[in-house]
Amino acid sequence: MKKGLFLLFFFASLFIKAETITSPNGKLILDFKLNETGEPIYSLTLDKMQVIKTSKMGIEIKDNDSFLSGFKVASYDKNNVNENWEPVWGELKTIKNNYNELIVNLIQPDLRDRKFTIVFRLFDDGLGFRYIFPEQQDFKNFIIKSERSEFALTGDHKAFWIPGDYDTNEYSYSHTKLSEVDATFGKGFNEIGSKTIIGKNFVQSPLMMKTADNLYINIFEAALVNYPAMQLKVNQQNFILTSELVPDANGNMAYLQAPCRTPWRTIIISDKAEDILASKMILNLNEPSKIKDPSFIQPMKYVGIWWEMHIGTASWNYADMNVPELKSIDWSKVKPNGRHGATTERTKRYIDFAAAHNIQGVLVEGWNIGWEDWGSYYREEVFDFVTPYPDFNIKEVTDYAKSKGIKMIMHHETSASVSNYEIKMDAAYRLMKEYGYGAVKTGYVGYIIPRGEHHDSQWMINHYIRAAEKTAENNFMICAHEPVRPTGLHRTYPNWMACEAARGNEFNAWSKGNQPEHETILPFTRLMGGPMDYTPGIFQIKLDKYGKKEQVHTTLTKQLALYITMYSPLQMAADLPENYEAHLDAFKFIEDVPVDWDDSKIINAEPGDYITIARKEKGKDNWYLGSITDETARNFKVDLNFLDKDKSYIATIYEDAKDGDWFKNPMAYNIYEKTVKHGDILELNLVPGGGTAVSIKVK
Repeated sequence: MKKGLFLLFFFASLFIKAETITSPNGKLILDFKLNETGEPIYSLTLDKMQVIKTSKMGIEIKDNDSFLSGFKVASYDKNNVNENWEPVWGELKTIKNNYNELIVNLIQPDLRDRKFTIVFRLFDDGLGFRYIFPEQQDFKNFIIKSERSEFALTGDHKAFWIPGDYDTNEYSYSHTKLSEVDATFGKGFNEIGSKTIIGKNFVQSPLMMKTADNLYINIFEAALVNYPAMQLKVNQQNFILTSELVPDANGNMAYLQAPCRTPWRTIIISDKAEDILASKMILNLNEPSKIKDPSFIQPMKYVGIWWEMHIGTASWNYADMNVPELKSIDWSKVKPNGRHGATTERTKRYIDFAAAHNIQGVLVEGWNIGWEDWGSYYREEVFDFVTPYPDFNIKEVTDYAKSKGIKMIMHHETSASVSNYEIKMDAAYRLMKEYGYGAVKTGYVGYIIPRGEHHDSQWMINHYIRAAEKTAENNFMICAHEPVRPTGLHRTYPNWMACEAARGNEFNAWSKGNQPEHETILPFTRLMGGPMDYTPGIFQIKLDKYGKKEQVHTTLTKQLALYITMYSPLQMAADLPENYEAHLDAFKFIEDVPVDWDDSKIINAEPGDYITIARKEKGKDNWYLGSITDETARNFKVDLNFLDKDKSYIATIYEDAKDGDWFKNPMAYNIYEKTVKHGDILELNLVPGGGTAVSIKVK
């Protein structure tokens, strides 16, 4: 009898600790409870199919008791949110935010009822959870030693991954089973100047996976603020993924002060790959815009002095010499190398081209002194961000751009001396205001100064946000290269237009390049958190024209299609004006294609294989379609049922020639027009490594 009462009490206590919520459509189910030792655990199912098995949660604290076990549930709170909101710019005019929320308030009785909260938000397409440290007595300042968020998978899933690394995400993707992950292959990427690979079984998030049951799972994070980025440790025996944070020089992960909260950990799930790309869960987990008047934020296309440096026809540096101390140089007496790209004359050439072809902006890299010493890692002061080279007249250039209606884009390469940049930000932004610049592209090539920090550590995460905030205060847009991958913060800071944060198009100019599948993987991984400045639009695919053995690993029309499949509100037409002028019929698509949209339809998609997307122009009835493939030729039939039923359209199709091929014949293409309407079927024929771009305009 006593034994029976004990068991009854034991199971009743477990029942009190357990709680379940479902997604708004009822298909996803989250179960949460505390186990026998008071550890928080959760699991997740989709249509009765287990997605995440029982997984532990919690935070380990340095030099203090941790938030891992010994918990009891103080209370559960539940909420439902169903709302619509409009982004300043984006892929949709209106975004639906619909979730059921479970707030778990925990206490640790043996630690004077110390408080800890876990918040779950369950959407129709996935789960987000975060940790909250409430304000409380005797627990204020603390150091995160590790985070113990687990994602216990149901099997040895196929994964699309890059090596776990504290300093770079500029790797090509591998697709293997989790048991076959070996991140040490990243050591062979010698073209990456600063990398810090964690270990054999560590990968970066976002991690895209596909199960044997054809379920697609994406694990990432949202709203990364005041915290290091999350990598993932792969247990290759039981397939449990565990969060791995990026440390500072002392090996600490984060310095926090209660009350505070962590970023969201996210799991996006569907039996359709298209739904993964369509998900807006990451954005919905971020805070609304902090910019009261966003009128200065203007999505745009741009050209610029950039690609010629990558292909070697010009240089960033003005002279060829060692620079012991920039301040001591009389630049009027320095002999130029004759290859400097950022000259007044060359910039005017780009301004003229932009003005003639519906391009709103011009970027100039290499305009400012210091590039002679760029790449000298751990040099404190390489750039001052205000002094132009002798052959770049900043006033003459900006006056000329203004007369043509063109906006100049500033370039600030920090050479990873971020402390130097922070000191000089105000002066740099004053110069931008003086000359009417509206946007800045920042760069972080090299190992970070302060020494011991990493590109993805807490200090740098806060720097990126400081840059977004300070540029917003000055009514500037910003695009960062070599930063942490974005996590949806462009909702909160819509002036933060795009990032590089992955292996971009530039790698095709001077390395083994990006294989044809690369652009079919990036939307499922890197772009889950925000737009990428991939710099598409290269027309001179074969670089032997410049005496180089490298080439771009796509066809010309695939470069056009990337303007649709690789979304960014700040899109570069990255090639030289001369190469565009040789193919103005194809360049017409870049002239026409918008960078801001009212609607987006994911027509078909499979990571590593193909993607087809159609988008509706902001404020108009025109549509644009892009379709890309990997190294395999494909044929698609696209139902134009997204067109208005009462309108007729002219479709202009930019497709590869029948004998086209990314390697053998990449620059052969055909352009033709046809009248289309709602319900018509558009046939797309994609050659190996190719793509098709279509403009569909109202007649």
